[in-house]
Amino acid sequence: MESEKNDMAPVMHVARNAGDVPDSFTAPFQAWRIPSAYPMEDLDTGDLVDFSDSRLFFNRELSWLDFNWRVLCQALDERMPLLERARFVAITASNLDEFTRKRVGGLKRQAAAGVTALSPDGRTPTEQLALIRDATHLLHARMTEFFEAELKPLLRSVADVHLCDYSELVDSEKRWLKDRFLTEIFPILTPLAVDPGHPFPFISNQSLSLAVQLRHPVKKTEHFARIKVPTGRGRWMQLPGEKRFIPLEQVIAANVEELFRGMIIDGVYVFRITRNADVARHEEEADDLVEMISEELRERRFAQVVRLEIERNAAPMVVELLCRELDLEQEDVYEVDGMLDLSDCTAIANLDLADHRFEPWEPVVPERMIAQTDDRDLADIFSVIREHDLLVHHPYESFSATTLRLTEAAAEDPRVLAIKQTLYRTSQDSPNVRALVRAAEAGKQVAVLVEVKARFDEQNNMEWGQQLEAAGVHVTYGVVGLKTHCKTTVVMRQEDHGLRVYTHIGTGNYNATTARLYTDFGLFTCDPVVGRDVTNLFHFLTGYSPEQQYERLIVAPRDARRMFVDHIRNEIRQHEETGHGLIMAKMNAMDDLEIIRELYRASAAGVKIELVVRGHCRLRPGIPGVSENIRVVSILGRFLEHSRVFYFHNGGSPHVFISSADWQRRNLDDRVEAAVQVLDSEARQRLIDVLILAIEDHRQAWDLGSDGIYRLRTPRSDAERRGYQERLMQMARLNQATVLS
Repeated sequence: MESEKNDMAPVMHVARNAGDVPDSFTAPFQAWRIPSAYPMEDLDTGDLVDFSDSRLFFNRELSWLDFNWRVLCQALDERMPLLERARFVAITASNLDEFTRKRVGGLKRQAAAGVTALSPDGRTPTEQLALIRDATHLLHARMTEFFEAELKPLLRSVADVHLCDYSELVDSEKRWLKDRFLTEIFPILTPLAVDPGHPFPFISNQSLSLAVQLRHPVKKTEHFARIKVPTGRGRWMQLPGEKRFIPLEQVIAANVEELFRGMIIDGVYVFRITRNADVARHEEEADDLVEMISEELRERRFAQVVRLEIERNAAPMVVELLCRELDLEQEDVYEVDGMLDLSDCTAIANLDLADHRFEPWEPVVPERMIAQTDDRDLADIFSVIREHDLLVHHPYESFSATTLRLTEAAAEDPRVLAIKQTLYRTSQDSPNVRALVRAAEAGKQVAVLVEVKARFDEQNNMEWGQQLEAAGVHVTYGVVGLKTHCKTTVVMRQEDHGLRVYTHIGTGNYNATTARLYTDFGLFTCDPVVGRDVTNLFHFLTGYSPEQQYERLIVAPRDARRMFVDHIRNEIRQHEETGHGLIMAKMNAMDDLEIIRELYRASAAGVKIELVVRGHCRLRPGIPGVSENIRVVSILGRFLEHSRVFYFHNGGSPHVFISSADWQRRNLDDRVEAAVQVLDSEARQRLIDVLILAIEDHRQAWDLGSDGIYRLRTPRSDAERRGYQERLMQMARLNQATVLS
């Protein structure tokens, strides 16, 4: 234990100043921040002793927008490979779509219903909408400005990738495009007129459209029509020659007269709508969860429109018509100086130009999973787990050689009698699902909890469930009133001395695709206590058994909140005795008020608290007497930080947990989550080392100030120019090279 105490020492002395940051990174935050959002001068620590004052909490919506600014700053970062900068533009656009659908849509619903309840930071839904409106518009405008004014010229000059506008094409290219238009595009277009005989058409969510202003040459009457841009085969049309592309909507607009012969075209304008994803759910009344979700998906198709994006030069009468027909206010309109829907930059980011992308990363096979044979086959995973617990860290270590391998080996092994697994999200062509199907077809007992309430994956998950059922798998579609978010697998194997249970508990999904992009931990164990706990969890998930008992597994909503609160309070007691109280935690987001207040109490008592929170965070660090001992950093990079790790120093006898749950209210109260304490000393120390590495990073880490502004750290030496993720990749390579040498 003494070595672990010493290993923690550097964390206590890390400088708390962010240092100088290039203007290009801080400017976006300073540009939109509303000065009165978090006024420091209003804070009087003397009247904040109950830790319930609204001034102690950041607004969740602004904090989420802060996160997306940090995503956009990855695109602004000149140190990033050029095509990866395009990818971060696409991610920013996609994130803004989701924010608009879920958060803006939800707030608009509340405001329309007359809800006046205050958020933890003291604002009504109407006030929050006003607060985020300018911020969202500015973020959207900066994203578009960067793409048009900076990224497109860079792509052209540096990578010889030309994202062309129709106006700059030569006549031969225009003729070639017109021929393509007439033969491949024209036949599938359906112009829809709007007049007394033709009602305003239904416009699907996030579809790209053209608004066409028409005039009859004789009658002089004005008309309007809508054309849906058919992007199913891709948005970008490649011109003759290498790496020259033009958006499909520009080709249609340039040839639109072919669709309206005999009419005068007064204007063609690109527009796009976003619909609310926050529809009412009456789960307690549902007789069938699958049917309820199917109905919800149908409702979502016709949900209220909450945003209209349209090119800035659109005629006012067109904007007015769209707002009237879509029931929108002017503040819901985003006038765009450039291309709409920049999520399609993903196709550009995927171009086969290795010099302008991240160096390919191939996850390594963990040392213990490499068989001691000349052909380098994988070791028998059951033997490896029996030896002692195995901790894996994706994507630095291979998902297919570990997490997927457990399911595949269980499907193939004649000694395996049963497999149980939770599926929250999985990949399109899932090898994990295929393995479960093979296991069922081989006569094994296979039970899978498929969560049909996973936002935006509902349809996929219902289809996976049906495929599994067809193979004979026992499928349960979630628990009424709760979303099942835990990541667990149990494998029952008949061995010489009886039935042995092998268990996997992870922080991430059973998704082979995202496992190469998301950072997650997974623990494999055959500890009989853990095996019994997870088996009991499945009895709760698949049957009528709510009063389960767990010894090592911590399950939400039953026990997780209480466990975390108990450990925070214990750290206060330990600090009072030793003076060395320390909490470190890593998660996706943090908004739970009770946990935040407990952390404030711990900080006020002198406990040092180091938090790595990738996304939104309501906790306000650095307030004298309240949170001066709390530091919050956010790390972004080529991989999405998705792992959840919780460390409590406990007087030098650390308690370390991995979990599927963040410190968010929804995770602790509304979801089935699973956390487990890591007892294996080697695995526990590895988790601590990763936390320290993240907290000490000076390449990818952003410090959250008490003013609500994130500041990017800068390297203080050449050694610090290697970021947290790069160092973990380097360590993984070195470990594998040592094993194979």
